[in-house]
Amino acid sequence: MRNGLLDILKGKFLVSGDAPKNWLFIIFASFLATVMIGSSHSADRKVHQIAALNETIKELRSEFVDVRSSVQRLKLESKIAQSLEVRGLYPSETPPKKIMVKSSEKE
Repeated sequence: MRNGLLDILKGKFLVSGDAPKNWLFIIFASFLATVMIGSSHSADRKVHQIAALNETIKELRSEFVDVRSSVQRLKLESKIAQSLEVRGLYPSETPPKKIMVKSSEKE
């Protein structure tokens, strides 16, 4: 047991007779570790992008609500009347009259 552990610590498994198998496994394990690290970094980058986009969505949604409420206030009849008074237009004093048209049928 002790000799096997010392051989591993000294690296004899890398120079022994069946070393090419060991080297291939080490290279394969290193390649897999590199791929895992790269995919982890890619996933982290995407998580940060998603968080930034969510913040942008929140800001745009609040801006939309603000603009919509201000537009609703501008569409009120009282606001329109105030803005037209500056130009000299006033609301009518007499209410509108309904015009009824009677059609005559010819037979």
